[in-house]
Amino acid sequence: MGKLQKKYKPGQGYTRQDWEDVQSPELTDEQMARAKPFAEVFPELAASIRRGRGPNKAPTKKLVSLRLSGQVIDAYKAGGPGWQSRIDADLRRIKKIK
Repeated sequence: MGKLQKKYKPGQGYTRQDWEDVQSPELTDEQMARAKPFAEVFPELAASIRRGRGPNKAPTKKLVSLRLSGQVIDAYKAGGPGWQSRIDADLRRIKKIK
């Protein structure tokens, strides 16, 4: 296996000294053979992570396929997460829908 060398990045919640103090030797073939999947070792934690948001009790939106120009999509995506909700809000405002 090739050795992956990560570099220190400031502003991540640890100091350069913390980074340099970490001892992370490569796992041996024997250790890799004994390794178990995360879900097998921590089943309850794995289940809680997979749970997600669950079904929407009262769906207020419907899934549609809509063709928009690349410029429109790029402009909304440039605003970051929530770009689809912003399109919905703008359409509601333009059509005067509450």
